[in-house]
Amino acid sequence: MTQVTSQAAEAWLRRWDAQQERYIADREERFTVLCDVVEAALADVAEPVIVDLGCGPGSLAARLHERLPHARIIGIDSDPLLLGLARAHYRDGITWVDADLTTAGWQAEIPSVVHAAVSTTALHWLTEAQLADLYRTLGRVITRVFVNGDHIRLGDDRLDEIAGVVRHRRAARVGVEDNEEWGAWWDAVNDSPELATLAKARTDRRAHKDSHAENRLSIKEHSDLLRAAGFDSVAPLWQVGDDQVLVALKS
Repeated sequence: MTQVTSQAAEAWLRRWDAQQERYIADREERFTVLCDVVEAALADVAEPVIVDLGCGPGSLAARLHERLPHARIIGIDSDPLLLGLARAHYRDGITWVDADLTTAGWQAEIPSVVHAAVSTTALHWLTEAQLADLYRTLGRVITRVFVNGDHIRLGDDRLDEIAGVVRHRRAARVGVEDNEEWGAWWDAVNDSPELATLAKARTDRRAHKDSHAENRLSIKEHSDLLRAAGFDSVAPLWQVGDDQVLVALKS
């Protein structure tokens, strides 16, 4: 597979971060809160193991590594292009794993004990059944905390509509509403000669995978699934519109 240089990966990741901010205007604050929660929950763990689920190009995993350099951090994703960018740019301190969270195989890629798991803007692509299965697995292996930063519905159509307005107006206030769109970023990736091999690997893999819409589960539905999986305390600890940081603790 053609090797992407660290410099090229860095440029593509800057564009990735910018287009993500179009949809998550407070994305950096969300990352900071996620890191705050993990750091607080693992304050007395000498060598913590942290798994980033659906890590994409490594934006959150890299920030966790900066905050907790003594931790073992494992980023898991099934997108060969995004993982390729992560591997090319973040060369040290993080283990990158190519695995599909909707299958049982990914569990073999992590230690039997995990102190914390995190995710950001990824798990809404799982069906409710897949998410329930994932949460049950996390309930077995996690000893401390699971933190999910994502667009999560409030469970009331009127409130969800208002939350969407709040998020869009926040994006306008901070000046990111005209940032590159998600689709435009992927179009540019697919047209890039330097990413051609990775883009083909992604296309080939997606051709064999069923597609589905977002699960659109509410905070209560997520919380119920997490409690059923063995987490004792579950609540959102940060929110801007429908952008939430949901925290689940083990006893």
